[in-house]
Amino acid sequence: MKETIISLLENAVDTLKQQGTLPADAAPTVKVDPTKDKAHGDYATNLALMLAKPAGKKPRELAEALVAALPQSDAVEKVEIAGPGFINFFAAADAAAQIVRQVLDAGDTFGRSLVGRGHKVQVEFVSANPTGPLHVGHGRGAAIGDCISRLLEATGFDVTREFYYNDAGAQIANLALSVQARAKGLTPDDDAWPEDGYRGDYIIEVANDYLAGETVHADDRHVTAKADPDDLDAIRDFAVAWLRREQDLDLKAFGVSFDVYFLESSLYREGKVEEAVERLIAGGHTYEQDGALWLRTTDFGDDKDRVMRKSDGSYTYFLPDVAYHLNKWQRGFTTVINEQGADHHSTVTRVRAGLQALETGIPQGWPDYVLHQMVMVTRSGVEVKLSKRAGSYVTVRDLIDEVGRDATRFFLAARRADSQLTFDIDLARSQSNDNPVYYVQYAHARVCSMLRKAEAQGLNFDHDLAMVSLGRLTEDHEKAVMNRLARFPEVVDHAAASREPQQVAQYLLDLAAEFHSCYNAVKVMVEDDELRNARLALGLATRQVLRNGLDLLGVSAPEEM
Repeated sequence: MKETIISLLENAVDTLKQQGTLPADAAPTVKVDPTKDKAHGDYATNLALMLAKPAGKKPRELAEALVAALPQSDAVEKVEIAGPGFINFFAAADAAAQIVRQVLDAGDTFGRSLVGRGHKVQVEFVSANPTGPLHVGHGRGAAIGDCISRLLEATGFDVTREFYYNDAGAQIANLALSVQARAKGLTPDDDAWPEDGYRGDYIIEVANDYLAGETVHADDRHVTAKADPDDLDAIRDFAVAWLRREQDLDLKAFGVSFDVYFLESSLYREGKVEEAVERLIAGGHTYEQDGALWLRTTDFGDDKDRVMRKSDGSYTYFLPDVAYHLNKWQRGFTTVINEQGADHHSTVTRVRAGLQALETGIPQGWPDYVLHQMVMVTRSGVEVKLSKRAGSYVTVRDLIDEVGRDATRFFLAARRADSQLTFDIDLARSQSNDNPVYYVQYAHARVCSMLRKAEAQGLNFDHDLAMVSLGRLTEDHEKAVMNRLARFPEVVDHAAASREPQQVAQYLLDLAAEFHSCYNAVKVMVEDDELRNARLALGLATRQVLRNGLDLLGVSAPEEM
């Protein structure tokens, strides 16, 4: 319906240009939006206000000319001019109701598009150090990153999901020392405990499995423990594999999978870090100072230059990040989206500056970043801070065990990534309309219940009769649901383009609210066969869109609640 109105207005603009009412070079972007008040019609445009100045007319006068130039259409019942020149469109019942047919015909593909066909996109997310279980911040990154990937796939992009393991550096060394200390019978209370050692109970599990000679099957390797508490290298290899497997199990429980697991250690092993250093030196963007190698990142928008190689010969964190992203570019990913925590904000400028300094044709502003803010978990109004197993933070597994995968994913993806999130365990567990995921899922289950009720009464849904009776859907509540259904494809496209899955969550809440209101106000099981089947069809279309939207969030659509 919206596209139909846009087309009518574009035709009217062309007519007015031919008549000389509008300048020949006028090329407005016609914007049409659903009205908030149905007394003002179903859709409205401010086109007359936009074009009044170039036309040299008052907005209302131009609105009258636009309305007069509109082609005839059976899709529009009437058109009115309101206020200073807004044009309101009232959709004909038959035309508005055709969205029901479109949804049912398209089924699971409704809302999908081919906008990104032929384009490769890499989405990197989670990318946790393999030093402990995934915390709730990783969970938010997993939910947002996976939803962005789903949205991009729904709009036709060829998506690669990637997990970057920081399996090199000081934190891995601390992990190995912590496991070794536990293997030798030490506890965090002992004086010999490593200064930066990890204290969670999971370290005991790793140490016990190591001493028992267990074999760990990680995604790309099988590591058998040597059971020697003095072999620190063997302990490190086993501990990293053990925690990679643990994180993988957490992600599977969360319904998240990856196409590529990339190891930081491979950048050193394959000489990619040294290659990046040589490129930067050859480009003349480095200098030596105080025994360290610096990169002139200020030449590329940074607030100060950055150390690449420290005086002891070790590399700073941002250099392997530059090498890693060069590798992404070399793999042919012209669009890369990194979903990370807000604590990575300072690395964005550094990495981009480093990539520009490589002078390999990488465009400015590449890659894209989506940064999420912290999550606070509460129970009974009090912040929950500790997980015994992790030692100092709430884990993703804690939340899944407490409230289930669906609620965890919905809650973590339903707010803007750049806003702080309070995860209320009590609310997420509740079966009430205040719980957003329950509210949406209940709308889906309600349609299923409605259909079961019809079948129990011997009033099975008649698809053909429903399709010829859609014009009977004239109640305001019915029209509100249909208008909301029609917006779904646009929401999906916009959410994908802006990398904002919370737009889908909000849309589902709005659709559920429209449907619940309609269900309470309009009786479905009437004796009139045509009307009953048309209303059942509206319910089926609503169920389909709810299911499609929930799938984009990785949330199930239960038939019973």
